[in-house]
Amino acid sequence: MRVSPLLRALRSLRLGRFNVPDVQNEPMYNYAPGSAERKKLQEALAEMRAKMPYEVPCVVNGEKIFTKDTLRQPLPFDHKTSLCNFHNADKDLINKAIDGALAAKPAWEAMPFNDRAAIFLKAADLLANKYRYQVMAATMLGQSKNAWQAEIDAAAELADFWRFNTQYASDIYSQQPTKNAPLTWNRMEYRALEGFVVAYSPFNFTAIGGNLVGAPALMGNVCIWKPSNTGLYSSYLVYEILKEAGLPDGVIQFVPGDAHVVTDATFEHRDFAGFHFTGSTQVFKHLWQKIGNNINTYKSYPRIVGETGGKNMHFLHKSADAKHAALQTVRSAFEYNGQKCSACSRVYVPDNLWEEYKTTLIEETKRIKQGPVDDFTNFMSSVINKQSFDKIKGYLDDIKSGKTPNIGYTIEPTVVLATDPHAKTMVDELFGPVVTVYVYPADKYEEYLTDRNAVVVGSNKLRNAAGNFYINDKSTGAVVGGRASGTNDKAGSALNLLRWVSPRTIKESFLPISSVTYPSNLKE
Repeated sequence: MRVSPLLRALRSLRLGRFNVPDVQNEPMYNYAPGSAERKKLQEALAEMRAKMPYEVPCVVNGEKIFTKDTLRQPLPFDHKTSLCNFHNADKDLINKAIDGALAAKPAWEAMPFNDRAAIFLKAADLLANKYRYQVMAATMLGQSKNAWQAEIDAAAELADFWRFNTQYASDIYSQQPTKNAPLTWNRMEYRALEGFVVAYSPFNFTAIGGNLVGAPALMGNVCIWKPSNTGLYSSYLVYEILKEAGLPDGVIQFVPGDAHVVTDATFEHRDFAGFHFTGSTQVFKHLWQKIGNNINTYKSYPRIVGETGGKNMHFLHKSADAKHAALQTVRSAFEYNGQKCSACSRVYVPDNLWEEYKTTLIEETKRIKQGPVDDFTNFMSSVINKQSFDKIKGYLDDIKSGKTPNIGYTIEPTVVLATDPHAKTMVDELFGPVVTVYVYPADKYEEYLTDRNAVVVGSNKLRNAAGNFYINDKSTGAVVGGRASGTNDKAGSALNLLRWVSPRTIKESFLPISSVTYPSNLKE
């Protein structure tokens, strides 16, 4: 589409320096019996069940495209029932998406920041109000989350990502040189990356998908979004919310498809500029290597940001509150069926606390109720798919759920006691409701006079072991970790947004020079 010079000028016109509205964390509802929010969510679940399966197209340049190459997204706890059927993009369609995104980029990048920010602020309000229960219902049914897990993810966290990112972006743009030499003006420009960004979103967090594309787009980039097949319908609703909020066609291209097809089309393109990923460590390493092999193809060095798997641990000191630690372990290990990047999957317990810790751990694990997500009394449901079920079953051949159920991929919450700190379940990532405990001699922990010193010693020794460190709390929200767990570019912070801009320093001189030489070159 040709754009007139006048329209181009208007798009970059700035008639004021705007401050984004004050941002606060989205309030979280409890969904207690008899509450209004519980009733609304139950109604949304019933309505969604009545209308499924839904039909989800690819969306390229604003056009909904039905390719007829379809797959289904089943309910993990009732895998014979489909939430949606979705259409896969082939290589030609992905190339069309790339061309369309690059065509949309100049106008999007030139749009004043306040206008880009307004789109995401509006999207957050639409999500938190008009579409809250619909997106939560899709997350619960399609990704096997209970009401609370869907609330803190699909409603609260995603709204927070979109709102707080506008503030962090505003802060970035305001970072300018504070001093200038006489007769000059220095300034900093934060350009979008030269090309397009590819985003691969996971099944386990609806919010992550919305941020994987939202963060680069807010900074003026265009994105090719490949959503997870097992989190697809909620991702499509997120995309539709962004469109309703005013996102221009082509800025985010929604292209479900085979990972190899999407990867080949995007990673081999000279304008590939960035990769925003959440998924397994093995896949991320493979894709990073593939990008490296194509490095001579690209116009610039691609930015690579990824959050991957981990082996999160709880480490107890001999002075710890054993009951508190056990309760936090049960929550961290088994909520959302152990499928969080932050889930606790191994615990080191000193022998002086073991009996008390074990009693609470076993009692509370046995109390867990498990089943379909529509029953709000269920703390757990099923793992996401048969591949996940089979992987966990391969490690735990003697668990009660050792046979593939006829209805859902159900793994019971499992506690393993290891006698070897390097046992397979202490080392390998299972990504399911399994936690392994190793009991160590209490006196082996470095001895200091005060409990606080124990915290200091533990913190120092484990300084580089993880990108997220918790004291007297469960392993909880993971925002991109370190080592093999990710590039440690914290989602929902300025650190992440800075990865999606390419700074340009500008120096402007106001008066001409009169000669080539400097005063130091003059004779005495």
